[in-house]
Amino acid sequence: MGWWFDAGVVHAAAAAVLTWVVMRWLHPFATRLNLLDFPEGRKDHAHPTPITGGLAMLVAFGLVGVVSLGSHASSTLVSFIAAAALLVAVGLYDDRHDLRWYWRILAQVVAALIMVYGAGVRVEQLGAAFGAEGLSLGYLAVPFTVFATVGIINAVNMVDGADGLAGLLVVAALVMLTGASLYAGNAGLARHALMVAGAVGAFLLYNMRFPWQRRAKAFMGNAGSAFLGLVIAWVMFRLTQNASHPVNPVLALWLVPVPIMDCLVLTARRLREGRSPFAAGRDHIHHFMIDAGFGPTQAAMTLTVATFGIGLTAGQAMRMDVPHPVLLGAFLLLCAFWYWLTSNRMRAINALHWVRSRAVFGDLEGAPAAQQQRADGR
Repeated sequence: MGWWFDAGVVHAAAAAVLTWVVMRWLHPFATRLNLLDFPEGRKDHAHPTPITGGLAMLVAFGLVGVVSLGSHASSTLVSFIAAAALLVAVGLYDDRHDLRWYWRILAQVVAALIMVYGAGVRVEQLGAAFGAEGLSLGYLAVPFTVFATVGIINAVNMVDGADGLAGLLVVAALVMLTGASLYAGNAGLARHALMVAGAVGAFLLYNMRFPWQRRAKAFMGNAGSAFLGLVIAWVMFRLTQNASHPVNPVLALWLVPVPIMDCLVLTARRLREGRSPFAAGRDHIHHFMIDAGFGPTQAAMTLTVATFGIGLTAGQAMRMDVPHPVLLGAFLLLCAFWYWLTSNRMRAINALHWVRSRAVFGDLEGAPAAQQQRADGR
């Protein structure tokens, strides 16, 4: 444990420092390379903002990972970097030229297949989630893995609509996944998850609002949300599909509850209304919270605290041997409740306003609330 702690902290710190350095280096080139998110259409931020976060985090993780392993770099790491590089490249192009959604999905499918066939990371069993011991997917393993990967990537993308929100939720998930990996005895996976958490933490220094920083100085863009979605999927699958260090797949849902719930509910509602899940709209969880009076930083912090609370409670429930089908059913009930609550916009806003009126916030925003939101509307 001591060796892991030293190595894990050093690697996470190195990834954080390198991310900060790369972002600082890229910042003056963002305008020249047109790596900017402009305040137009459905986007509410006030100034053109660099979208360099995804590239910086990938570069930092790749360099620290390769340098730390040297000649022992595994095919798993090479496959991950290849899949992530594809997503970041397509994401950067999308950030500049606004690709049609099906080209993004195609890139995500290819990245998932690199993960499956290049690194052997796939979902082959669903554990006791449905009351059947060792439920195997068989020939459905690859399609299910691709579907789940694409879903998680888009869930992270959809929740990236307020400064600091996606980054904080990903850090919360990675910290809990690190803890779950250590509990299961998988120190190597824990070290890599913590490394990415360090990189995201450095990015948040540019992306969050502080009293001394009145607006976000950089966004992660679609490149960053795709990269972090791939990280979450990769870590979740390796954590729950490793026979030597088994963790039930049901727990994974509870460690990333907000993006997954938001994505599932939004997709179900839009399909029911005959709309594309990728259409623009103000029906994400952060939109409801901002309309209820939360500032972006307040919304991000509230959802992050809720994520830690939910994840730790689910982990404790598993330790107490709560049946896995019960935990799965509870997650589906949570999604059903959110669907019902948000089916009436004013009902949802009033409920969230009630929550906000009982919360205590300091000066988290650094700017008037009306000028703070950055919603991409996906």
